[in-house]
Amino acid sequence: MKKIIGFLKKNNRYQTILKALAALVFPLIMCLVFCAIKGHFIADVFLPSGEWNDELFYFKQVEGTVGYLYPRGYFGFNESHAALLSYAAWSPVLVFPWILWGIVFGWNLLSPVICNIVILCITSAVFVVLTKMKVKDMIPLGIMMIAFTPFTRYMLSGMPEIICFCACILFAGLTINYLAKENIVKLIILFILTAVMTLMRPYLFLFFVMPVFLAIKKYKVKGIIASALSGVATIGIYVFIKVKLSAEYFTPLYYTNWLTDFFDKGFATGLHNLLYRIYAMCLNIADYIKSGIITGLCAGAIFAAFFVLFAIMIVRFILDIQKYKKEKNDENKNKLFVEGHFLFVLFGMFSALVLMYKLTEGSKHFLTFLALGVFLLAVLHGKYYIENIILVLACVFFFIIKATSPYDYEVPFKNEVIEVKTAEWQQAFDENIKIDEDNLSYDNVVIWNYVDVKDGNSHPIKWQYLYMLPKGAGISCCEPQYVKDNFDALKSKYIVTLTGSETDLICQEKGKELLHTDEELSFYRLR
Repeated sequence: MKKIIGFLKKNNRYQTILKALAALVFPLIMCLVFCAIKGHFIADVFLPSGEWNDELFYFKQVEGTVGYLYPRGYFGFNESHAALLSYAAWSPVLVFPWILWGIVFGWNLLSPVICNIVILCITSAVFVVLTKMKVKDMIPLGIMMIAFTPFTRYMLSGMPEIICFCACILFAGLTINYLAKENIVKLIILFILTAVMTLMRPYLFLFFVMPVFLAIKKYKVKGIIASALSGVATIGIYVFIKVKLSAEYFTPLYYTNWLTDFFDKGFATGLHNLLYRIYAMCLNIADYIKSGIITGLCAGAIFAAFFVLFAIMIVRFILDIQKYKKEKNDENKNKLFVEGHFLFVLFGMFSALVLMYKLTEGSKHFLTFLALGVFLLAVLHGKYYIENIILVLACVFFFIIKATSPYDYEVPFKNEVIEVKTAEWQQAFDENIKIDEDNLSYDNVVIWNYVDVKDGNSHPIKWQYLYMLPKGAGISCCEPQYVKDNFDALKSKYIVTLTGSETDLICQEKGKELLHTDEELSFYRLR
């Protein structure tokens, strides 16, 4: 054993390979252990058992893209649709790794889960190699990854958050590598990666500051020109995707009335409304955090962990400034660049949330920055790993001890009842829906009333069965009032709704053909 250790110490290449291999398998081990604790295997993850309906849209859009280049039915809301092709309100760039995975390996209900795991495994290994991480730093990284349970929860899901996590982690690793040894190819990759990240989620444009800074620092005027061209091209492509490839959502995805008020109502009123929104949103965030501490409210837990990370980075940055004043070397300077940029990103994301997002939906986006913080603290920590310990304790409290909500934290596994029911609905859909594979048409669209009124109360419908729709079918998520008000003018050919609901009764009164029904769901052909 001593000879082996001695050999490894003298051969950095083999050390790097072993560290990369350890990082490569660690996310997989996390998933295996988590599933084993629950009495399951990874293969038991079953998306139709879940409660996150965003997963349905992502899954079916990727399925249609893998099968036909783009879905043959529109995905939208209240029968909205994109000007071009058939995607919903979110950029198809967000799930491009899944699309590539589906093209190479095929697409089924387990595909996004396996792809998520593989992506994080590869990203972890690449980050370790890029940052030349020491073994003693990999141990706290592993502990932090375990404590930050969203890593495992989102790997074992049909959500693309892991793709965002990994893009940011790769960006950070490549930035650290570039600062250690500058290379124009690395800088070009940073620009490309930032552009892709922006097209995935627009707030990730915050990361664009780093390659711009590096380009201008190194290449002066040429760097300014290259940065400007890259920024304009990225924004132009994003606007095209937003305008042409995205369907209109129920409500605005981003709130900008604080900005338009300056033009519509004057500077004084605009400033008043802006300050009031900031004040009100901060109070609301404080209430969320209080609920996160007391009851485990997921959004509040995320906000609280985010601010713990923010505080850690501020202290770390101040301490490293003092260290740089004493030891003015490139290593300390590069560390300040990374920390300063990350603080800018954290502040920018918080500002975006306060000004433009709803709190509950916006909180989910903070997970990306927490995931990045876990990896960055593994290489930016101080002498005694105090920062790592604090973040681990915060994550254990908020994401393990307080993680009591099944909706937010429980992984969907197979159960006999849901498997039988999904098989029945797959047969019903296959027998009654014939996809026009040559045309993009509302003939390929099924309306999903996400809630409906029954016995005077609103109830969700069992939308999970829609995973069984034929490949290429589109889904229009509609409000019951929209369907009620526009029933005779509905464009979609099919509708599924709650059995015994008001919409169900309207379909019966109008003589629409009932294709299949059970105690939960009724499926009609509208024309």
